[in-house]
Amino acid sequence: MSLDLAKIEAAHERIRPHIRRTPVLTHAALDAACGGQLFFKCENLQEVGAFKARGATNAVFSLSDAEAARGVATHSSGNHAAALARAARLRGIPAYIVMPSNSPQAKIRNVESYGGRITLCAPTQQAREETCARIVRETGAVMVHPFTDERVMAGQGTAVIELLEDVPDLDLVLCPVGGGGLLAGTAIAAKTLRSALRVFAVEPAAAGDAAESFRAGHIVPLTQAATIADGLRTTIGAPNFAIMQRHVDGVVTVSESGIVAAMRQLWETLHIVVETSGAVPYAAVTEKKIEVAGKRVGLILTGGNVDLDALPWSKS
Repeated sequence: MSLDLAKIEAAHERIRPHIRRTPVLTHAALDAACGGQLFFKCENLQEVGAFKARGATNAVFSLSDAEAARGVATHSSGNHAAALARAARLRGIPAYIVMPSNSPQAKIRNVESYGGRITLCAPTQQAREETCARIVRETGAVMVHPFTDERVMAGQGTAVIELLEDVPDLDLVLCPVGGGGLLAGTAIAAKTLRSALRVFAVEPAAAGDAAESFRAGHIVPLTQAATIADGLRTTIGAPNFAIMQRHVDGVVTVSESGIVAAMRQLWETLHIVVETSGAVPYAAVTEKKIEVAGKRVGLILTGGNVDLDALPWSKS
């Protein structure tokens, strides 16, 4: 793995015509509550409703014409799936998408709206990988892994480049971690641009493999992921973990109730829809898992694809 800032900057130029430059929002009441200054990078307002548009678009537009003609394939719980389907449509090629059967309906509809050819599978990592491998064999499509593909990681890292252009004097960056594609790109870009900047990964305690792996010094596979944050129900990838070990300052976990409360508070104060996975960094602030008093803190709100018929605080 040779991911570096130059590849992330090249990805930014490649994808610029096809993505949105998302805003950075602030709120005085949220700052007062934590004693720091919070800067929310709103990737929930990105194309397809998530930062995944960056990595998928970079991967698709990095392909040669011969590679692209074969189409692309992936497995994903939703946001990467939609992002790859959209990028493939922009390039005029097919996208074969494997999704677990328990994917939120909002995310399935999102993939369908971009023309993705969906195959549902059992909700296990093994089933996802085996089903996707079969489709790649049958179609000849190019596999674009949701987080271990270097082209995807490079694209994801472009979000923090924009954040640091808008707010250059940050002290901390908080980033969700599932498979680790966003974290890898974020950590390399942030640390290369500002070596003193501290990068923290945040994940649900109910899917805390990255924190456990970080402490152990080796990957501890996720055996159970009973978290509401569906986008983070994934064991961290091997290349992503190696980057995390070198460039990330710490990994913290947050509670399920903290995630829901953070999601609701962002809705009520910033007036934006943030999905559970995207609310995780702010939950780390509200649960005081990271000291932010007196600090300028960037938080990446990764997505906004929420099933409005199943809001977590409205369940009986």
